[in-house]
Amino acid sequence: MKSLKPSMREKKRYLLVRGKKEGIYNAIRDFLGTSGMAKVSLSFIKIDPDKSIISVNREALDQVRAAICIWPEKMEVLRVSGSLKQLKKN
Repeated sequence: MKSLKPSMREKKRYLLVRGKKEGIYNAIRDFLGTSGMAKVSLSFIKIDPDKSIISVNREALDQVRAAICIWPEKMEVLRVSGSLKQLKKN
């Protein structure tokens, strides 16, 4: 089977978020709903007690940031990057 062309692949953005995994997941699910979660294609890359690195679809980046901002618990997006290497660098 042939691999996809780079232009056909899903483009990802990586976010460094201060908050717990359950809070991040619940904020996005409640804000966007089930079909929105499918479009976001959320995946957790690294989970620490106070910070997490998540991967989202590039087109849904603004929606994910909005969902995290309006959630009642204290969460914030510390950094956004197109590659994991640059995100972990700082």
